[in-house]
Amino acid sequence: MESKDELFRLAQERQYQKLMRELDRMHEVDIAEFMDALPFEKAIVVFRLLKKDVSADIFSELSPESQERIIDSITDQELSAITEELYVDDAVDMLEEMPDYVVKRVLGSARPETRKLINQFLNYPEDSAGSIMTAEFISLRRRMTVRQAMERIRQAGLKKENVYTCYVTDAGHVLGGVISFRDLLLAGDDEIIEDIMEEDIIFCYTVDDQEHVANLISKYDFLALPVVDKEQRLVGIVTYDDAIDVIEEETTEDFEKMAAMLPSEKPYLKTGVLELSRNRIVWLLILMVSAFISGKITELNASAIAAVPELVFYLTFLTGTGGNAGSQTATTIIRGMAVNEIDPKRDWVQILWKELRISLIVGAVLAAVTGVRLFLLYGKQPMFCVTVVLTLYLVIILAKSIGCLLPMGAKLCRIDPAMMASPLITTVMDACTLLIYFQIAKQLLSL
Repeated sequence: MESKDELFRLAQERQYQKLMRELDRMHEVDIAEFMDALPFEKAIVVFRLLKKDVSADIFSELSPESQERIIDSITDQELSAITEELYVDDAVDMLEEMPDYVVKRVLGSARPETRKLINQFLNYPEDSAGSIMTAEFISLRRRMTVRQAMERIRQAGLKKENVYTCYVTDAGHVLGGVISFRDLLLAGDDEIIEDIMEEDIIFCYTVDDQEHVANLISKYDFLALPVVDKEQRLVGIVTYDDAIDVIEEETTEDFEKMAAMLPSEKPYLKTGVLELSRNRIVWLLILMVSAFISGKITELNASAIAAVPELVFYLTFLTGTGGNAGSQTATTIIRGMAVNEIDPKRDWVQILWKELRISLIVGAVLAAVTGVRLFLLYGKQPMFCVTVVLTLYLVIILAKSIGCLLPMGAKLCRIDPAMMASPLITTVMDACTLLIYFQIAKQLLSL
């Protein structure tokens, strides 16, 4: 395979025949990545030269911006051909990113049955199993023989996204069993599907959250998970590749929230400066207002600082350590809830007790190290040393407790726990640390 630079050169010099030969050797994802990087006019030419049997697959991998431009540049007949070739979930994903006029044009060019199916998917709640499922699956009947089932797979499999797992339904499309392609291959031709299918089925509902569905697929290592409606009728499947996309999307969103940013659905380089600024400034304003509280606490204790100037030397040390300790715990708890290791309603007492014991050990070690250093520097001021060490110990205990309780409380209140990560924990701990520090200083140093 030629390098990307060589492919760009072939496109620039209009050596399209040689370019097509090189693209024929490449994976659809790599071709889409190459086309996304081309100037728009060149990308359109390359797309029109693609073989019809792969153009829809490549189109589904293009960025929304490239898809919109291509739709604007092709005829209704070409658009109809692409829409019919796309898997329904890929078509729905595309339309969710498009402006209204593009959606209307795509639906207008589709066949009535395709349009009906796409509209059905578009009506499911956002981020639900129904919104990411595909209707391309193999369904069998209980009384079929293995020979009949294999014949059905040969006839319908070409248009289906997944043929490795088949689903057994009755005349009313109610899900009754599941059977793998491997089991069909190993079974005798005259065996009945009902006798060899698996009836203990793990499934999800159309309204289930997509993250829950992705976690089920990850937990059981499924290639696909059946999706049913409230009447237990099989309406689609969620495939492992869609689950990977969901996990990546949710992880990115959590990272952005943990960094005090509003989530963005666009790639960084394709997101405008104003949009990025808007995503970041909201939380920064909230955290800045919260930080005013810490400033006010310090201001109210100015007399204590004036009496013992050394107090100010350890403000940053104590607040930083408290914030880090809280963030450690919060990150661990958020991760545990994300992979369903922790149930906040059931486990909160056990988790709090564990974190308290951890904080006693961690706090003792940090306090001991800090105490030795302080007594070497301020041996003539033993009560000042005790003030810093005692504050540090109490702050560690409080930080670990807040770090586990805030994310679990958020989860119980149906708030994203990721919002309770480092920035918010740090801000809360700053204020708490200052209150503890100055109260202990006033008592021990008689201020």
